[in-house]
Amino acid sequence: QVQLVESGGGLVQPGESLRLSCVASVSIFGFWTMAWYRQAPGRQRELVAGVIIDGGTNYATAVKGRFTISRDDTKRTVYLQMNSLKPEDTAVYYCNAVPSRIRGSNYWGQGTQVTVSS
Repeated sequence: QVQLVESGGGLVQPGESLRLSCVASVSIFGFWTMAWYRQAPGRQRELVAGVIIDGGTNYATAVKGRFTISRDDTKRTVYLQMNSLKPEDTAVYYCNAVPSRIRGSNYWGQGTQVTVSS
């Protein structure tokens, strides 16, 4: 079992930056994918950014060029650096982990609230 704990959310003004962290209860060394999703009120949960074990990344079009996902396996942590935040980035952000390419088990954190507002 893998527990994921997100942190770093909060209230920021448009144009500011925020870094989210997701710490796993076990080593994420060798995990197939780590990702961030978000869910805004009235919307379905959507993929924000993902990073694969070999370093490959993908981003939602809406955040490309502004957000950066990274993973530090030694710290059991995945980060989401969010720059140039916009009000439409307001959502609960969830950490997601898929440890095994073969098994495909899927784990979720509880989420951290990000609010971008003046």
